[in-house]
Amino acid sequence: MENGAENYKRFLDGDNDGMTEIIREYKDGLSLYLNSFVRNICLAEELMEETFVSLVMKKPKFSGKSSFKTWLYAIGRNITLDYMKKNKKHQSVPIDEMYEMADEENIERSYIREENKIHLHRALAKLKPVYSQVLHLSYLEGFTNSETACIMQRSNRQIENLIYRAKKALREELEKEGFVYEGL
Repeated sequence: MENGAENYKRFLDGDNDGMTEIIREYKDGLSLYLNSFVRNICLAEELMEETFVSLVMKKPKFSGKSSFKTWLYAIGRNITLDYMKKNKKHQSVPIDEMYEMADEENIERSYIREENKIHLHRALAKLKPVYSQVLHLSYLEGFTNSETACIMQRSNRQIENLIYRAKKALREELEKEGFVYEGL
């Protein structure tokens, strides 16, 4: 059993520290994933919080058919889609507001790395939402194609096709800006 599942079981058994550990481990990645839907980091953080509140209040059963992280992200996705259905309007926040320089040991290397991330996230923000979502789950969060398919409610073949088209679209978007990102 993975760490998230163990912590959730602890929480269900009455140990609130289990939920604290889950939040600490998954809040950042979940927020960034939900941001790929709403394109507003503040709103994405609210939806991330709502996801955890849902776990605390409803205490849904984790069956173990997927990894805990896959299950959690699927819950967050569903909450976000419900929100989007109810609220057709949403505003965008520039992606570069999410990043702050924190590496004081090597400012130049940190600056270049952060600039590369900003370019990447700006390019991701220009892609179709489904493309940015599949790339976020597969590459930034490290989900397998099967886990990504489960979260996005698609088949493995559809995910493979989406990843191929999304990488191509991202590469083209980055090249428009004169930037070549390694690994694409």
